[in-house]
Amino acid sequence: MEDGIGGRAVVLGGSMAGMLAARVLAEHYAEVVVVDRDDLVGAVGPRRAVPQASHIHALLARGQRILEDLFPGLTNELVARGASIGDFGSDLRWYFGGSRLKPDPTGLICVGAGRPLLESQVRKRVRELAGITFLEQTDIAGLVPNAAGDRIVGVRVSGRSADSAEQTLTADLVIDATGRGSRTGRWLEEMGYPAVPEEVVKMGLTYTSADFAIPRSEDLLGTDIASIPVASPDNPRGAIFARMPGVASVSLTGILGQKPPTDIEGFREYARSLPVPEVYEAIRDVEPVNGPFSFSFPASRRRRFERMSRFPGGLLVIGDAACIFNPVYGQGMSMAAVEATILRDLLRRGAAEPRAYFKAVAKAQNAPWSVSAGGDLSFPEVEGKRTFAVRMANAYVPKLQAAAASDGVLAGAFLRVAGLIDGPQRLLTPAMMLRVLRAPKPKPQAGVGTVVTTVSAPPPIDTIQASGVGETEAA
Repeated sequence: MEDGIGGRAVVLGGSMAGMLAARVLAEHYAEVVVVDRDDLVGAVGPRRAVPQASHIHALLARGQRILEDLFPGLTNELVARGASIGDFGSDLRWYFGGSRLKPDPTGLICVGAGRPLLESQVRKRVRELAGITFLEQTDIAGLVPNAAGDRIVGVRVSGRSADSAEQTLTADLVIDATGRGSRTGRWLEEMGYPAVPEEVVKMGLTYTSADFAIPRSEDLLGTDIASIPVASPDNPRGAIFARMPGVASVSLTGILGQKPPTDIEGFREYARSLPVPEVYEAIRDVEPVNGPFSFSFPASRRRRFERMSRFPGGLLVIGDAACIFNPVYGQGMSMAAVEATILRDLLRRGAAEPRAYFKAVAKAQNAPWSVSAGGDLSFPEVEGKRTFAVRMANAYVPKLQAAAASDGVLAGAFLRVAGLIDGPQRLLTPAMMLRVLRAPKPKPQAGVGTVVTTVSAPPPIDTIQASGVGETEAA
């Protein structure tokens, strides 16, 4: 603990967001307790609280940088445990409408690791910090307000065994990191607070994943880390084919009723329908070692805590508990990392009051929400509010993606925005727009088929291709 602010902070949820919050809190609180319904210590595989943990997931470039800052040497630790490493622009194959973005180094690090590996390594580093306690196999029953009801002073918890009694865990600060199943909004309403305003985009995403033991001699990725054909309004099917520690993983995605099958023959046929043949070619004669299994994601949901007229002190929300991004864009864990830095900066200035925290979080969410929600709204059947800015972006971005097939500068700029390094305005400068206008029309690549311009942003692989978010724990 560097600068003491309080005696005890409690983190609800041992998700990635929970671990990042605990790491930051350890600098300022004498004791940090992480409460989770699962086992955390020694957990190396997918956890029950993270039902997506077997699917490819993502940590974007900005998230990788933040984790490396919070846990120096983490990237090298992951590589030492079998993760691949490369460059976002030159070692990943990004396909939009069948055309590949021009391969060009970006300087952005891509590390191919499974989410269980990433989580276990981060948990290990957090557990090594002084003052950290994991309260495992424990359910969260509710928040404890003070007598005036204007501040949260603890949480009610109970062990998962039949003879466990409910107890109150007092806290100077409580952080909800329980993911998309967060009950904070409901608890606040029960205490007399207004409902949390929300923005919702309904796209009906399903993705189905399987792991394959593909011999190196038959690996169509060569030295690359992943191939990523992105869904478009013309073909709402996408995929990611990625090299993971010990296996090759394939996640097939579909929106608006497109559901990749869970039987292997149907899985292969779905892969064959993609505009890029290499995913199907890689798995057509190989049996899976794990899967296929599916996960459904009905809607993105942004909880606008900053717009509430009243909010109790002593309570903050982080990760998917604050904003549930479409996982296809890989933004969840990276935004949790960004929010952890916001928490850190406020604590270093003396305190993390809810109004200041949620205002800063909302500002940080604006760009990634505009990328993912705006990209989903390019599909006419997706439900959500289409502002003038969204309609303009959805007219411009497909032209930029098509131009980036032959222009490495545009490709790199696009990936920096997708990786949350730069804001979307980077793509709207006069110089960038001129490059888009002057770009030659892309030609279909051999074996790929007709070029169709698209509007989507990248699916789930950015810096760390990992797995899942959670039912009650996400990023």
